[in-house]
Amino acid sequence: MKNWYHIFPKSTGLSPYIWIICCILPFYFIFKSSSLLVIIFGIIMIILFFASYRFAFLLKGWPVYVFVAIQIVISVAMTALYGYIYFSLFLSFFIGNVKSKAGFITLYIIHIVSTIAAVSLGFIFQKQIFVSQFPFILISVIGVILLPVSTYSRNNLEELEEKLEDANKRISELVKIEERQRIARDLHDTLGQKLSLIGLKSDLASRLMEINPESAKNEINDIRQTARTALNEVRELVSEMRGTKLEDEVLRIKQILKAAQMNFSMEGDTNLTNTPLLVENVLSMCLKEAVNNVVKHSKATWCKLSIEKLRTELLIKVQDDGVGIQKTEYFHGNGLKGMRERLEFVNGSLEIQSSEGTTLYIRVPYGIKKAEQEGMV
Repeated sequence: MKNWYHIFPKSTGLSPYIWIICCILPFYFIFKSSSLLVIIFGIIMIILFFASYRFAFLLKGWPVYVFVAIQIVISVAMTALYGYIYFSLFLSFFIGNVKSKAGFITLYIIHIVSTIAAVSLGFIFQKQIFVSQFPFILISVIGVILLPVSTYSRNNLEELEEKLEDANKRISELVKIEERQRIARDLHDTLGQKLSLIGLKSDLASRLMEINPESAKNEINDIRQTARTALNEVRELVSEMRGTKLEDEVLRIKQILKAAQMNFSMEGDTNLTNTPLLVENVLSMCLKEAVNNVVKHSKATWCKLSIEKLRTELLIKVQDDGVGIQKTEYFHGNGLKGMRERLEFVNGSLEIQSSEGTTLYIRVPYGIKKAEQEGMV
């Protein structure tokens, strides 16, 4: 809920104490004047500036530009008449929050030109005041140039992150829908035909019970065999559902990296024919966590996946060109601890190299007993 006394929104990104000082300072410059009429005129301009500033944040469309124009005129007048240039910083922040690219560029250029013109007039009409605060005036001019651009870029980055989060949610929903459809197809293919066959043979066996008991017995044996086959197929289907294939996980991370606007490259084969389902499921979860960390924390532009089938172990490398991982994060945060715990469950290991980006080495040995796998799946 927005209260009437909130002059500035909470997303200013600057210390509120600086804004308070900038709000109080104009009165200091005004009361330095000897003329009562000039003081009253200055107070009216301050009130009008803050009112226009607030309305510009609340309104949308063309009225915003009208109030910004009023603020620019007041800022120029305050600079030329009273030597107070710091209203230009308020305008710089507001212009950086303009979402329209054309509107931002137009207001940005007008504001820079008007500020430089106001400073020039100030050195003519208020030379003594401007010379005494020259370093602060120089900082304000630099702020007028840099602050709108940095604010505009930050807002665009936040908007992009929100779109990326929404895209990831949509991808997750699509994956769930696709998985439901796949399960429905598999159940129909495995159970539908065999249950229909069992129903037909049951009807036939009931009719043959009195006419030809031997044929009825054969039909019942067929029903028993069909039921066992269906049960085995259901068990296989459920077993596959418990784990995630590495090949399917690679397809998913391709979608995530594409949504994050990162380049993706891959070396190796995702078809792990001799790898137990339990191990492949652990590798898929670790790969998912590693790529999520790349997207969320690395600020990278590309991600590379390598799968190497060595003589005694399987090696998966996830490499990026991001900011790297701090030493304190090696065992804490970013899901690395969870990845290590999963890999230890299958006698695997995780190594991290953080130099010119980050490289994760995921190693899993081949020597896991089949009996243990069957017990865990």
